[in-house]
Amino acid sequence: MTVTFDLINTVYNAAMWLLTSIGLRKIFDKCGLMGLYAFVPGYRYRELGKCSRKETEGRICMILEVASIVFGAIGTAIDSTTREGLLLELIAVVSAITLVILTIRIAAGLCRTFGTRKFWILLWTLVPAVPALIWGYSKKYQPIYLNREEEDEILAGTMPAELAIPADAGDIGAGEAKDGSGLYIRLRERTVWDFLRKRYLLKDICLTIPNGSLVLLLGGSGSGKTTLVNAIIGYEKADADMILNGQNIYENYDKMKYRIGFVPQQDLLRMNDTVIRTLQDAAELRLPSNMADKRKAERLEDVMDTLGLTAGCHGLVSKKSGGQKKRISIGMELVSDPELFILDEPDSGLDGVIARELFQRLRDVADSGKIVIAITHTPDRVVDMFDKVIVLARDSGRVGRLAFYGSPNEARAFFGKQSMEEIVRSVNRTSEGGEGRADEFISRFAVERTDSLMLQENGKEGSSDEREA
Repeated sequence: MTVTFDLINTVYNAAMWLLTSIGLRKIFDKCGLMGLYAFVPGYRYRELGKCSRKETEGRICMILEVASIVFGAIGTAIDSTTREGLLLELIAVVSAITLVILTIRIAAGLCRTFGTRKFWILLWTLVPAVPALIWGYSKKYQPIYLNREEEDEILAGTMPAELAIPADAGDIGAGEAKDGSGLYIRLRERTVWDFLRKRYLLKDICLTIPNGSLVLLLGGSGSGKTTLVNAIIGYEKADADMILNGQNIYENYDKMKYRIGFVPQQDLLRMNDTVIRTLQDAAELRLPSNMADKRKAERLEDVMDTLGLTAGCHGLVSKKSGGQKKRISIGMELVSDPELFILDEPDSGLDGVIARELFQRLRDVADSGKIVIAITHTPDRVVDMFDKVIVLARDSGRVGRLAFYGSPNEARAFFGKQSMEEIVRSVNRTSEGGEGRADEFISRFAVERTDSLMLQENGKEGSSDEREA
């Protein structure tokens, strides 16, 4: 019975290898490669790597397959119970696992090459002969050749640019920021896994925002603005320290989430309810259940006065203007009296006059001691109201980094530009209509900021020594 099973298994593997090779022969022909290489053990992986635009993975697979054949032959002559035999078995297992992982990457590349859905990756992993034969012999599937820009986008974030950033750039001045007031952000990296490949979304972002600040978050499309916001509020955690007024947001998330308000770009409102009822329901949901009704009513009144919602508060939400609806959305979050308030494009779709009125309300919120961070794509019409500007940019490896943090006037001087929109263009890629200077500004800001903080710390130490003397 054992002999029969072994024989069936051997025949099956041989048939699968032969059918896969026949399919690969046609795939290689379609990709302009030598079809006969499909029947050469090891080397066919090298050619497959070219078809899938995964040449590094193909070369490694070639080495692994040849090594497995060699070690397999040696293993048959060595007793598996000896130390040498166990070592060979361990090497074989590790090689097999690595080969499977790299094969999945190659399969993902082939899906892009032939424009198929990702389901085919599973099929290739389990029964490679089936997709090989279909892709090879069906006229429906032809290689799709990407241009340089599309190829670069596929690799976006997989290899961060090597920039001249001091290793201790994020740690200088951190102790005081962590123990004091305000928001301290020390984001080492925010990554995701994409078909067993680590992809960086953000890297090396460190800054401290004092309480009472209205902060503008700038950056081109894909620079990581929303990713940074999600990391700050704990919605998508990163490898980071997020400290709000001495409390770690991640470590104390169940408590800290009530001290953070977030208003998305899309208004999430009940249109057939009144303004006052909408805000009352928000207060009931977000304020502590043991808070006295009188205090809840006072808090609600303060929010409505701050946002200018008292007049007409008994009217339907659906009857209000775009600016008023946005203020209602803000009020629903502000009612819980958050210490940190973040808004994603609150002025989207609003004209200049209404937008300035809205940001004046946010200015008032910040002046009450809160931290307000806002993303807007029309910054120049309201930039005079902001205390600080954060500029994110994608480096040459397509990873979001900190290109600047300071006052609007300091930003103009640093970038040599007069408007915020010009600043964004200076760090955008040339293919996006920008100047492509992101790496330059990211490195320069990191070095200048580190030098400045070191001087400040040395000055504090000198003053302390003088007082002790």
